[in-house]
Amino acid sequence: MFHPKIISRILGLLLFIEAAFLVSALAVSLYYKEAKLNTYFYSLGAMVGTGLLLTYIGRGKERNISRKDGYIVVTLCWIIFSLFGAIPYYLSGSLPSVTDAFFETMSGFSTTGATVVENVEALPCSILFWRAMTHWVGGLGIVFFTVAVFPVFGLGDINLFAAESVGPMRAKLHPRISVAARWILTIYVGLTILATVAFYFAGMGKFDAVCHAMSTVSTGGFSTKQAGIAAYNSPLIDYVVTLFMFLGGVNLSLLYLFFFKARFGDLFRDSEFRVYAGSVALFTVLIMAGLFFSTPMGIEESFRISLFQVVSLQTTTGFATSNYVLWVPILWLMLSAIMFLGACSGSTSGAMKCARISILGRVMFNEFKRILHPNAVIPVRMSGKIVSTSVQSAILAYTVIYVATIVVGIFVNMTFGLEFLDAYGLSVTSVGNVGPALGHYGPMDSFSTLPAAIKWFCSFQMLVGRLEFFAVLLLLMPDFWKRQ
Repeated sequence: MFHPKIISRILGLLLFIEAAFLVSALAVSLYYKEAKLNTYFYSLGAMVGTGLLLTYIGRGKERNISRKDGYIVVTLCWIIFSLFGAIPYYLSGSLPSVTDAFFETMSGFSTTGATVVENVEALPCSILFWRAMTHWVGGLGIVFFTVAVFPVFGLGDINLFAAESVGPMRAKLHPRISVAARWILTIYVGLTILATVAFYFAGMGKFDAVCHAMSTVSTGGFSTKQAGIAAYNSPLIDYVVTLFMFLGGVNLSLLYLFFFKARFGDLFRDSEFRVYAGSVALFTVLIMAGLFFSTPMGIEESFRISLFQVVSLQTTTGFATSNYVLWVPILWLMLSAIMFLGACSGSTSGAMKCARISILGRVMFNEFKRILHPNAVIPVRMSGKIVSTSVQSAILAYTVIYVATIVVGIFVNMTFGLEFLDAYGLSVTSVGNVGPALGHYGPMDSFSTLPAAIKWFCSFQMLVGRLEFFAVLLLLMPDFWKRQ
């Protein structure tokens, strides 16, 4: 069963947290002496007022959070955060359409990075900062911050973490979830600070460095420039951004052990990390060769652009230094495959994740072995550990749902008149939280021309893709709402 009071109370407290994050955008607005301060006062009033109402409704002695409560809280909080997070866009006039404001906010919190803004550089600095902040919060997880902070209120619980955490296999840093959450938050903040400093010394301005650091470490993709990273035309910035995108795609637990515990071997012994690094290297070489032979680019430029684009799409960050829609079609196919892969589980990236791809490959390979040796017991292993049959079944189910959601998305998009390439690209990029698509919605294009219905549908795909389907789709099943 579920507990409405505790759900209401947690959602109210979550809105207070969102209001706290929005205060930082208000501070930026004050610093740059922007005119429309009422935008933030009204937005904060709506968040705090609704938060107070929900906590008042949820007053009482209920403390136990059931697994059902966890799924309800996680799904509702992502929707509520996006609804209230859209208010600054709407009130400031930056995105005067409710549809566009919600799309931009969901794209931000889900770290998709697809945008409907046609002139990014015309936006106020505070709105640009809020866009980056939505990435930074969503990259680690809205409820993740709750788990790290809520023990103060006596509400921390593994069911909240389990409902939002992504990936098939999760490393345990500490028996207490709240302690592990604070450790991971430490590495996340540390990477963001390090990226900010690195971007600044590489040639970005202070404000751009902060915003791009939040977008990069969260593998989001929002930029303060209309042309994105390409606007800087700097090989050094390209390489530095590539490094931090790559780190953003690594399991944060492994990064914590690497940087804070000096357990360097754990990273390189991890099977998923090896698959991740290996796939980046393989596709970089293939695409570099394609660019070298099909364009006027030299070796260094071909390597830099291919490395940047491979890391950007595989980590689902979505930055671009080149319009890959103009490349030869065989390279589109490779980039499309990369969009499916994703990076490591336990990272801020989206898509399938390398662990699932690796386990699926081993399961299929083992089936060939069983045909030759019917009586053999052939376990599937990852990082030296046996992958249970329940995990294998969950991965197979996830893969079917992932592909089915993309196929349904293609049909829906084509129903509204989109060409197949556009419909396919939009569905893949929304479900995988990648950002740029193919066709007319590539890395240098805005999604503003899409029909309103497709924008809402893409927003739904972003949500289910970010929460890896089950947390959202479970709420649509009648059996979920039965008392027993």
